[in-house]
This record gives sequence, structure tokens and C-alpha cells, in this order.
Amino acid sequence: MLQLNFQNKYLECGTDEAGRGCLAGPVTAAAVILPADFQNDILNDSKLLTSKKRELLEVILKKESLSYGVSHVEMETIDEINILNASILAMHQSIDQLTSRPELILVDGNKFKPYQNLKHECIIKGDSKFLSIAAASIIAKTARDAFMKKIDQEYPMYGWAKNKGYPTKAHRAA
Repeated sequence: MLQLNFQNKYLECGTDEAGRGCLAGPVTAAAVILPADFQNDILNDSKLLTSKKRELLEVILKKESLSYGVSHVEMETIDEINILNASILAMHQSIDQLTSRPELILVDGNKFKPYQNLKHECIIKGDSKFLSIAAASIIAKTARDAFMKKIDQEYPMYGWAKNKGYPTKAHRAA
């Protein structure tokens, strides 16, 4: 069972990215602040859920969160600053969008650059440990998947709607 809070002293946001392992498309990050009484029995790491469950959870999370933000960092920037820095930039940009200012940032993974003067905790596999990071993983993944489905209409020969830019055999062949 995922934990709601890392601690009870500070207002927390969770942040995560989607698309870091892709060969195409943007890297997308989300930041989410959940209410103190938030509960959901199916919320988990986005990679462990079907797309149908992610889409259902996306609606719930956007409605019930205190605040959320989503940011895409495009391919040109990824090529310029590298995928790790682009992922962190997307996280920072998603935190910028929050209407409530968090006091602690819970980051999925082991790398992050300080954001303003806020405390942060890097948590390996955080999206399977904390609800706010899992929520961010869902919102980032559904936003990135929607982006890839949209560009699939422009470039149907690559099958973006199916492979979402991950290096599948069919994608490499295209």
C-alpha cells in the first residue's frame, strides 16, 4: 500500500516524468499536491496499470488534487541539454504551475536539481511508494500518451499511437 505522506510537517508535492526512455517525442513531467485525506485503492505506479485505469485515474486525480501541473520538454531541448536535465526541467516547469506552493518536493528517482529554495527528497521507485508521486506518474504518462496519439495523426507511418515513441521492433523498422 502506498503512503500518503513522506512526513506530516510540510505541504508535499510529488513529481515524476514519462518518456525518458523513448526515442521520440517529448519528456513530460507532472507535479501533484494531494489533499491530506486522499485515498484511492487502485492508484499505483503508472507502469503497473493499464491505459484504461490510467485514464480513469487521471480524471479523478485532476478533480481531487489540491493542485497539479504538467509540462512537456520538446526534443530539440532534450538534444541540447540531455534527457536527464530535460526531465528535471520538465519537473521544475510542472511545479511552477502549481497554484499552492509546496514546502517539500518528493521526486521519483535519484537525481534532481534544487528548485527555488524548497526542500526535496529523491526517492528511488517513489512512484510505487508514495501516492503523490504515483499521481504525478499517472498525469505525466496520460499527458504524454495523448501528445503521441496526436502526432500519430500527422505521422501515421511511425505508429506513435501504439508505441508512444518507445523503441519497439515496429518503430525501429518504420
